[in-house]
Parts: sequence; structure tokens; C-alpha cells
Amino acid sequence: MFGIIGGTGVYDVDLLERVQLIEMSTPYGDVQITAGEYQSKPVAFLPRHGKGHSTPPHLINYRANIWALREFGVTAILSTAAVGSIKREYAPGTLVVVDDFIDFTKSRPLTFHEGQDGVVHVDMTEPYCPRLRRALTETAASQQISL
Repeated sequence: MFGIIGGTGVYDVDLLERVQLIEMSTPYGDVQITAGEYQSKPVAFLPRHGKGHSTPPHLINYRANIWALREFGVTAILSTAAVGSIKREYAPGTLVVVDDFIDFTKSRPLTFHEGQDGVVHVDMTEPYCPRLRRALTETAASQQISL
């Protein structure tokens, strides 16, 4: 099942049919997921900044969000983000399929593994799913959408 995490500008999913709100309890807090169908396929949606775009980026409970999506049965996540770029060739409105990142997050927990599971190393060689990235780039090319 696909999960969609909507960022700034993507607050709801009008394209979904048979919509229902699901409350999920996680070890990190409660999360509300909007579940529905798109072209007869199940989809789970949650807005990154919470209902009404009320949670600032540094307070997003990302562990609860990811935990809830996983428990709900999501196996692949598409996430939107509206951010700027330091590259002038990427003008506002440019679509980018991300392949790497630098995390400057400093004021929140950085892991699901805080010692209770022993020593856990997370492989970040490919932080984004290569299968989804390939599907997005191939679909964009077939639709003549510039990435």
C-alpha cells in the first residue's frame, strides 16, 4: 500500500474515494491517517504539518507518523516538500526527485533505535527507494514532465 505524506501546500487528498479517518496509536504518540482509494488501490495520507498546517517543522513527530503508516500496512511512501534550492537553475515550481540529503536536524530524536534494541546501524547508502525513484522518473518522462 502507498502512503503519501503531504507537505506545505498538500493538506488533503481530494482525489481519494471511500475516505475514512483512522486514529493510530504509536509508542511515539497518536496519528490521524486519512485512508481511501485511488483508482481502486488503497492509499494512506497524512499531512506532515498536522491538521490545519499547525505543526512547525522542528516539532513534527516523524517517528509517530512513520510508525503509524507502517502499522497501517504502508510499504512505500511518497512525500511532498515545498522548499527552495541553492541552485539557480531550479526555479520555483521545479519538480525534483531526491536521491540524497544532508540532515541538519539537531533538536529532535534522530532514530527509532535508542539502545533498547542493542546497537543498530542504519544503511544510508540509498536513503530513498530506488524502485520508486525509477518509477517516478520513467512516468515523468512518458508524460513529458520535466524533473
